[in-house]
Amino acid sequence: MSWQTFFANPIIQIVLIVAIAALLHHFSHKIIKAAVERSMKRRRLDNETSLDMKKRRDTVSGLFTALAALVIWIAATALILQALNFDLAQIAAGAGFLGIVIGLGAQATIRDILAGIFILMENQYRVGDIVSLSGGSIDVETTGVIEDITLRITKLRDIDGTLHIVRNGEASVITNRTFNYSSVVVDVGVAYDSDIDLVEKTMNDVGQKMLDEPGLAEVIKEPIHFFRVDHFADSAVIIKTLGKVEPAQQWAIAGEYRRRLLKEFKKKDIEIAFPQLVIHNAKQ
Repeated sequence: MSWQTFFANPIIQIVLIVAIAALLHHFSHKIIKAAVERSMKRRRLDNETSLDMKKRRDTVSGLFTALAALVIWIAATALILQALNFDLAQIAAGAGFLGIVIGLGAQATIRDILAGIFILMENQYRVGDIVSLSGGSIDVETTGVIEDITLRITKLRDIDGTLHIVRNGEASVITNRTFNYSSVVVDVGVAYDSDIDLVEKTMNDVGQKMLDEPGLAEVIKEPIHFFRVDHFADSAVIIKTLGKVEPAQQWAIAGEYRRRLLKEFKKKDIEIAFPQLVIHNAKQ
């Protein structure tokens, strides 16, 4: 049997097509990842941290890998049909009308894909970000960590471990809680007879001392500090504090700040207010 006869065998052709497509699929992921990483290093965004760049790289490379896989296997399928002596022109003509019908019914999918493209191009969120999706056809705000983004859907997991799958075209409001940095906002209610100057100094000292510990200093960009007397509540003066930390660290740092602040308030006899009721007896 000659080599020409050997490669003319449809089964051999199909095996070769599948093998080549599988190899292209395997190596395309590495090639795309390396190309995206090189491109992002050349065009790094302003104020973009290494973590932000990694999130953007994983998101972009994941989407392009999926597109490459789609193109590779569509081409492989067409070559397999040709090897089996199917007339691709007749198949394409017959699929034309069917494509129109499917296209009319797939408007929502097309909208999702277009939204996915804009999410990628505008860098709205990345894998690893903590976001809230709402508006549009989403009745209840969905919040979680982005685990995967495709052109059609976004997968995010909430604090309970529940995985939410949201179509990209469904959310009209996107709130990214971990883009470049996260803010720490802590409201504390103190008694009305508290020395506000002492309260301010204590709050600032606690925030500053957190920078003395290496494990905390690495994630704190701006120490938590007294911001303002926010408002007067029924039984307390509400003080607002602010700080900046690395993305997704705001909850852990806020919890540690409250723990330390409680201990310092006890040392300095600063009372954290609790609901009180004053009763006046009417004169007889």
